[in-house]
Amino acid sequence: MSKTRAVWLFIGALTLVRLSMLGSTDLEFDEAHYWMWSERLALAYFSKGPGIAFAIHASTMAFGPTEFGVRFWSPILAAGTGLMLFYFGLRLFNENVGLWSVIAFNVAPIFNVGAFVMTTDALSIFFWMAAMFSFWLAVEKSPRFSFWWPLTGLLTGLGFLSRYTNAFEVVCVLLVLAFGPRLRQEFKRPGLYWLLGIFILCTVPPIIWNAQHAWITLTHLRTRGSLTGDVGFRPLEALKFFGEHFIFYSPLLFAALIWGVAGSWRRVNQQFKVLFLFWFGLPVFAFYFLLSTNKVATPNWDAVSFVSFGLLAVHYWNERLDNRGVRIFTTAAVVLGFLMSFFSLDSDILRSAGFHFFRSDPSDRWRGWKSMTAEVERIRNDLETKLGAKLFLIADERHRASVISFYLRDKRVEGAGHPPVYLIESQDLVNQFSFWPRYDQFVDAPARPAQSPDETFTEEKGVNLFVGRSALLVRNYAKHPPHNIRAAFESTELVGTIELRRFGEPVRDWQVFLCRHYRTLPL
Repeated sequence: MSKTRAVWLFIGALTLVRLSMLGSTDLEFDEAHYWMWSERLALAYFSKGPGIAFAIHASTMAFGPTEFGVRFWSPILAAGTGLMLFYFGLRLFNENVGLWSVIAFNVAPIFNVGAFVMTTDALSIFFWMAAMFSFWLAVEKSPRFSFWWPLTGLLTGLGFLSRYTNAFEVVCVLLVLAFGPRLRQEFKRPGLYWLLGIFILCTVPPIIWNAQHAWITLTHLRTRGSLTGDVGFRPLEALKFFGEHFIFYSPLLFAALIWGVAGSWRRVNQQFKVLFLFWFGLPVFAFYFLLSTNKVATPNWDAVSFVSFGLLAVHYWNERLDNRGVRIFTTAAVVLGFLMSFFSLDSDILRSAGFHFFRSDPSDRWRGWKSMTAEVERIRNDLETKLGAKLFLIADERHRASVISFYLRDKRVEGAGHPPVYLIESQDLVNQFSFWPRYDQFVDAPARPAQSPDETFTEEKGVNLFVGRSALLVRNYAKHPPHNIRAAFESTELVGTIELRRFGEPVRDWQVFLCRHYRTLPL
């Protein structure tokens, strides 16, 4: 059987397995939050472009608001990325490089988990790979103009609309053209400017949205990058950056990647293929490493850089497979990556065998939300029967508000655009909930009949439709509700505690408070 057929069978079978598993766990809280975005389509959102929202909207329109519906595109995009990775490796080097690049990609824990959950990473990596492949085809035909130039701009733009990190791909393109001697003339040709022009068009929706919303994404990105406080050089943070990569990408696979990329460095100025792959990885990796000298970056932020770095490393090791030690090392790297991926998706196997996690189990992020939300709903229904009035729901942070919103059977949206669960009122713009209708906002007063001459007019410009109503607050364990709740309601009372335990160990607990008669916060 040819290696090309083997790749198609491998990716096809793996995709079917992944699709069959999509409904086996609850949504992770980021997935639930993106689902909320998909229910309220916009030009952009607090932290990201609109790509993830439109993707989930399309799949839930087809399959319904279920775990399968939300996650449908993730294994499909992973399959597309894998196939492009194979054919790109084949075009640059040979079938063997393409095959082992696909295997390494699919056994690395961070990419394997990313092919199961629906986050912006799946879209970002897919469009990064597609744009890189398209750009290679464009430069192959240089100096002739081809449609690959504008297509590269479009694919880069779609990646940017999914995750802003993909804007680095424009930098990668410019660096390849600048450092590839035969390609420097492209700065005088129309292809590059078609690419840049179409990419710039794709940036318009987030720019418009941010212009209308106080440029909040820029503030958010500075905060996420820890650039708003005491910025300094902290070597331990940089060490954490590498340490976390060794864990999330699998220790031996990441070691092989670093070794392979470093070993290829001397050929950057000798082989254009090596130069191309090197410059499509270095800018992103270097940026997040420098950021991590102040505060460690999350390991998935620079994931796109490992698409080209991975190909480069596989090419490096493929040339050395005649060495028995190399074969043993690379085989061990793949096996360890597979085992880590397997257990990261289903850690219950380890728990059943008596293994105890020293820290929280990462897969707990996908467990228990549905059952805990059902208990919240039961408490709400019991209290509504007792009080004879409807209650609205508040949560203390966006993760909790999002998963409860998704898993509520009776969502009871209060009006157009309203979320099923509100966040505690605040004047700070903290996340996307800040831009959706809130229970503390004033709206135009309902139209009244014509007033008689002796009636008094007031300067009141709006009314709050929640004044006098009671709510349930769901939050992490705490002795008392926060000040913003205690000051805004006449009274608060603990009415329930919901605890999730798995294998006899506590995972998380929520407290539910009855907050009576909202009166708005005092000025």
